[in-house]
This record gives sequence, C-alpha cells and structure tokens, in this order.
Amino acid sequence: MSSVLTDLFPHPIVQAPMAGGVSVPQLAAAVSDAGGLGFLAAGYKTADGMYQEIKQLRGLTSRPFGVNLFLPQPETADPAAVDVYAHQLAGEASWYETELGDPDSGRDDGYDAKLAVLLDNPVPVVSFHFGVPAREVIDSLHRVGTLTFVTATTAEEARAVERAGADVVIAQGVEAGGHQGTHRDRPETDGSGIGLLSLVAQVRESVGIPVVAAGGIMRGGQIAAVCAAGASAAQLGTAFVAAHESGAHALHKQALTDPLYARTELTRAFTGRPARALVNRFLREHGPYAPAAYPEVHHLTAPLRKAAAKAGDAQGLALWAGQGHRMARELPAGQLVEVLVAELAAARTALSAGGAR
Repeated sequence: MSSVLTDLFPHPIVQAPMAGGVSVPQLAAAVSDAGGLGFLAAGYKTADGMYQEIKQLRGLTSRPFGVNLFLPQPETADPAAVDVYAHQLAGEASWYETELGDPDSGRDDGYDAKLAVLLDNPVPVVSFHFGVPAREVIDSLHRVGTLTFVTATTAEEARAVERAGADVVIAQGVEAGGHQGTHRDRPETDGSGIGLLSLVAQVRESVGIPVVAAGGIMRGGQIAAVCAAGASAAQLGTAFVAAHESGAHALHKQALTDPLYARTELTRAFTGRPARALVNRFLREHGPYAPAAYPEVHHLTAPLRKAAAKAGDAQGLALWAGQGHRMARELPAGQLVEVLVAELAAARTALSAGGAR
C-alpha cells in the first residue's frame, strides 16, 4: 500500500460507507480495530446526526476512520417527469398505507453544515461521492489534518479528482452495489459503466495519487487481483452488509444469498440516480419508468421503503448489492477482515510461487 494509507490502516481493506443505516458506528469500529479502515456514511443524515455518530464511534475505537459526504446535485430533473412517476407510485402508497414523500425536500443533503462540523471536529478521512469538491474545500480539510478520498468511475473523472488536490481516488467499477459515483448524472450513459479491473488499470495510468478499488469485491483473492492491477487497497461494501455489526435490515442481509434474488441491476427506481440493487418486485415494476431525478425520486420513495421495512416486505426495499452478493458471509466484521487478510496472503503466496517457476 501507499505510505499515505499504511499510516492509517495496516491491511488494504476499506469498509465502504453505505448510507441508509448500514454503516453504523459499531461496524466502522470493528473494521478499524481489525486493521482496516471503517467508514461512517453521512448521506441522508443531519449534520448533528452525523456528529453524534462520530462521537459514538470515537467512544468505540481509537483507530482511524472516515466519514463520507454526498455532494450537492444540480437541478436537472424535469418536474413533469417526477409528477408522472409520483402518479405511477400511487398504487404503492395505497398498498403500504402511507403517503409519498415530498420530492422537493432538499437538494444539498446539508453539505455545508456537515463540512462545518468536520472542520471544527476533524476526522482522519473524509470521502466524497457524486462529484469532486471544490479545491478550497479539500484545502480546508487538509489544513485541519484530514485526508480526502473522492470516487471516480472513469479515468477522466480520476484526473479531475487529482487536479482538485485529493489524496486518494476511489475507482468504482460498474460491479459495485449502491449508487454509482458518477460526477455527472447523464441518462444517455446508463449501462455503459467500466468493469473494475479495466478501470483500475486506466486510472493507475492516468493519475499519480493512490487508487482504492471498489466494485464487487468479496474475497481476499480479488483484493490481490486489484492490487496487482495497480490499486493500493480495496473498498468492500456488500461484503460488510451481512456482517453482524451491520445496520442493514435483516431482510436485506438474508436477501444477499437467497436464491429468490438471482441477480442485480442498475436502476433509478428508488432514488432517480443509477444504483445497483437485487432485482425485486419494486425494481422490476418501476425501474423501466423511473426518471433521472435525484434526489427528488429518493424523497418520493423514502416513505414507501420505510413502510416496506416495517411490513417485513423485502419486495419493496432497496436491496443494494454488488455483483458478488452471493458470496456474502455472515461473520462479525472483525473476523471478516481477518479472513480476507488470510485469503489475500494466500493469493499473494500463490502468485509468487507461480512466478518463481
């Protein structure tokens, strides 16, 4: 690993920040204590909610950790398309006996307020999703001793990350579960994402900063593969959804390995932005018609997802998952890190033995 990263965590394993309640302090603490880098997800939380989780995490571990922010999105949604989608969701609202959310509930996710908290109470790492923060934001975080990670889904985006002064680029392949971290949401590019190994190689040749690989990674051998391709570490999300400390709904954890959910798709059905989830009824019925409208669609469907969870209906949940979901292991997070490290060592030994022949 790059020395920038080895000073933070000895093992090349980053726990992906998963918004919506999965990345709770207990999960991040367990990963960091095991020698990886645990992350909190500030997305969809208030600034104070984020701060309270940081305080809780600091009470659980003395090891470094990170906090992830969503960048504010430009107003590009067509209000008429959002209205049409709301009418299409009326049956869901009736079925779950709830109201649709207000699509105009806010666009910036409290970004400025969260930054202010992180500048007043610095954490070791802040990462960004859905774009590149302004150079002055990255500089201000550097001044308080915080390292910055930024997601990129193409080599062009990775170059923009480096130009902004970030310390690390997270190369996110199309295999990844949850939201694709594209810098601009362009519907015409839906389905054209790059596979992780190709992306890592392209990014490695495009930038001089360390690369963290993300997308469908579930085993130590895959970590060895992305490191051989040029990454300094791997970021795993779906692998930690099933961990004992994960805040994911029990139905979400079970669905990862349930034969009923045979595949994943990138969909706009739940949030209006492309995100990979297990194919369930809601995705099948509404995915083909969901508009490019984030966060409007997220706000619309939030009460539906909450009601589905309360009803114990996995067919109405956003079951975020990467393409490797069937390889999920229900283990304590610290033990999962240990297993991944052992698999990584075995894979590297095998590679070395093969090269010595």
